[in-house]
Amino acid sequence: MSMISKVKHRFFLSLFFFMSGFSFSTWASRIPTIKEHFDFNEAELGSILLAMPLGSLLGLPISGWLVSKYNSRVPLSIGYGLNALSLAGIAYANTTITLLIAISIFAFTTRIFNISVNTQALTLQKQFDKKIIGSFHGFWSLGGIAGIILSTLLLMNRVALNYHFIVVALIMLGVTLYSYRYLLKGDRSSTGNKIIISKPDPYILHLGLVVFLCAICEGGMFDWSGIYFQEVIKIDVFTYGYLIFMTFMAISRFLSDIIVAKFGMHVTYIASGLCISLGILIAIIFPYFWMAMAGFSLVGFGTASIIPMSYALAGASKKYSPGMAISIIATYSITGMLLGPPIIGYIAHAFNLKISFVIFALCGLALIPITNSFFKRL
Repeated sequence: MSMISKVKHRFFLSLFFFMSGFSFSTWASRIPTIKEHFDFNEAELGSILLAMPLGSLLGLPISGWLVSKYNSRVPLSIGYGLNALSLAGIAYANTTITLLIAISIFAFTTRIFNISVNTQALTLQKQFDKKIIGSFHGFWSLGGIAGIILSTLLLMNRVALNYHFIVVALIMLGVTLYSYRYLLKGDRSSTGNKIIISKPDPYILHLGLVVFLCAICEGGMFDWSGIYFQEVIKIDVFTYGYLIFMTFMAISRFLSDIIVAKFGMHVTYIASGLCISLGILIAIIFPYFWMAMAGFSLVGFGTASIIPMSYALAGASKKYSPGMAISIIATYSITGMLLGPPIIGYIAHAFNLKISFVIFALCGLALIPITNSFFKRL
C-alpha cells in the first residue's frame, strides 16, 4: 500500500472520528434544553436517558454480525447516515414517546457506527510502525469540542434546537457521502467472528470491567455536566463545564500515545483512575466556577486514555477477531456510558446532584484494583 494511500485513509478515518464526536456532543450539550422543554425532573430525565442503553444493546448482536459479514466501511457509512437522520428526529420530537423512539434509534446507530469505525482504526494501525489509535480518539474529542463551541454560540444567540440539529444532520450526511470512497476495503476477518457462549474470557472480562467503569464517568459527564453547571454552579451558559471536560480529554488523547510509550499502560491506567477521583472531589467539595472547571479538566484528562488503551489491548485477543473483540468490549463501554446518566438522575432526585457525582469518584478508584489484576495475568 502506498504512503499517500494510507495517509489518505488515516485523514478520512480521523474525519469520521471527529464528526462522531461532533454529533454526539451536539446531542449531549443540548440535554438541558430538552429537559427544560419537556419540563422533566431529574428522575424523569434519567428514565428518558435509559432509551440510550436499550437502543445501544439492541445494536450489539447486529453490529458484531455486520462487521463480520461485510467490510466495515459499509455498516460505518450506513450507520452514520442513519445517525444523522435520528438526530434530526430528536429535534422534531414533540411527545415523550417520539423523543424516546428518536433517542433509541440515535443510540442504536451510534453503536453500529462505533464498532465499524474502531475496526477500521485497528486494521489501519497495522500499516503504521508508530501508535496512531490515541490520535483517532483525540479527533473524537476535538469533534466534541467543536460541537460544544457551536452549541454554546447558538445558546448565547438563542437559536432554536431544531435549526441546530438539522444543520448538524445535513453536515453529517454530506461527510458520509463524500468520504465513503476513502475508507479501507477488504478488512473483513475470516476467523474469530462468532461469539462463543461459555465461561467469560478473563482477558476480555477485565478489559470490559475497566471500560464499563470509565464509561459510567464519561457518559455521566457528557449528560450531566451542563446540568451541574446550571443547577449547582448557577451558570446561565451551562456548556462551560462540558467544554473544559472535553478540551482536556482531547489534549490527553493526543498525548496518550506518548504517555503510554514512556510510562506503560499499567501506570497510565492507575494515574487515570486517580485523576478522575480527585477531579470529581474538587468539583463536589468546592462548587464554585473556577474550582469546578479545574476539577472537570482533571476528570477529562483521566478518562481520555482508558478506552483507546482498552480497545488496543482487545485487538490482541487470542480468542476473537479484532472486530468481534471490540464489539464485546464496546458492549461494556456503551452499557456504562449509557447506564451512568440514568443512575445519576435517580440518585440526584433522591438526594441531590452533588451527592450523585460521588459515583464517578468511586468508579475512578475501582479502576485501580481491576487493572492491577489484569496486568498480573499477562
